[in-house]
Amino acid sequence: MVNSNKSNASYSWLVVAMLWIVAFLNYFDRILITSMRDPIVSDFHLNDAQFGLLTSAFLWSYGILSPLGGYFADRYGRKSVIVFSVMVWSAVTIWTGFVSSFNEMVAARVIMGISEACYIPAALALITDYHKGRTRSLATGVHMSGLYAGLALGGLGGYIAELWGWRYGFQVFGLFGILYSVILLFFLRDTPKVRVGKLAVVKQEGKPINLIGSFKLLFSESSFRILLLYFCTLGMVNWLIYGWLPTFLKEHFHLNLGEAGFSATGYVQVGSFIGVLCGGLLADRWSRSNPKGRLYIVIIGFTLGAPFLFIMSSTSVFFWGIIAMLVYGVSRGFNDANLMPILCQIVDSRYIATGYGFLNFLSTIIGGIMVYIGGMLKDAHVDLSIIYQVSAVLMLMATWSLFAVKIKRTAS
Repeated sequence: MVNSNKSNASYSWLVVAMLWIVAFLNYFDRILITSMRDPIVSDFHLNDAQFGLLTSAFLWSYGILSPLGGYFADRYGRKSVIVFSVMVWSAVTIWTGFVSSFNEMVAARVIMGISEACYIPAALALITDYHKGRTRSLATGVHMSGLYAGLALGGLGGYIAELWGWRYGFQVFGLFGILYSVILLFFLRDTPKVRVGKLAVVKQEGKPINLIGSFKLLFSESSFRILLLYFCTLGMVNWLIYGWLPTFLKEHFHLNLGEAGFSATGYVQVGSFIGVLCGGLLADRWSRSNPKGRLYIVIIGFTLGAPFLFIMSSTSVFFWGIIAMLVYGVSRGFNDANLMPILCQIVDSRYIATGYGFLNFLSTIIGGIMVYIGGMLKDAHVDLSIIYQVSAVLMLMATWSLFAVKIKRTAS
């Protein structure tokens, strides 16, 4: 029995390790485009609004399909959805490296968004299936650090573009993703609880998990609605950073393309990596004595981090910009380690992936709109620093709304 428990624990962390690589590819593939702005704009003769549309098109398709991707993970199992998602988005990444027009690039971004929408809800649900109260936030945080690594190294896209051309990175990493999806097919597996639980639902209620019914259940929870408002604001702020921070740093601090791309992703992601590990450990410990421990970690994080986003957009000294990006990154890490575990304490466990998918839905739709509006405002000569300052204030207000969230379940 002891050996069986050790084996199960070891595999639980192996799942996190396997999905860490997928998380890396998930964000690396999607963010490459932002650090390759200049050669892509030059190739297709784009204005800033059109370039912003490339990210917005991805986010809109990603957001719209996220609830359905989460539902599929709850209904049919996490593994199948994850493997399918990785294989399709990797194929689309290769295609992106061969597009010949702006319209074809937009189409590739839309299909990438559809395929990637299935991954995050399924992956986080699988991790929380394997990891309970004592390790849930830390395991979630370790997985999310893969996203940060992808974002950070996605900033190398500027250097890749300068050395080999912007198409090369898409082609190479897309091929790697297809090969890795085959590895997942053989080694990744759902928990027995998920399979048994699904059958139990059918037996007890006479029907499988229903999409409309799950939405009704989710929105009957006032705490879920508050979490949705908060996550929408976070999505808006994060995607303004992902989409326009390289351009902001290049213009505001007079950096070259490679320096701006790497700085925009590198410093924030280093802070986030520290944040998910520290925030995960602290939240797991705090939640043992206080059911709201994970929630308070998130609130503390952005109460400190949002003002530093304001500082980053206000200072003319690059050193203070670096410090601000690091601190903001830590606060985002606190959030990412704990959002899914908090959701597990609020909603019915049968609809965890669907619930996270709906959070992604509105968050990314609004984020995509803001990336496009950011481009329009920039074309209208509105400074990006003003946009970031307003975003910092909104982020702080949304964070404090989390005090109204009611925790219904323990951290188990």
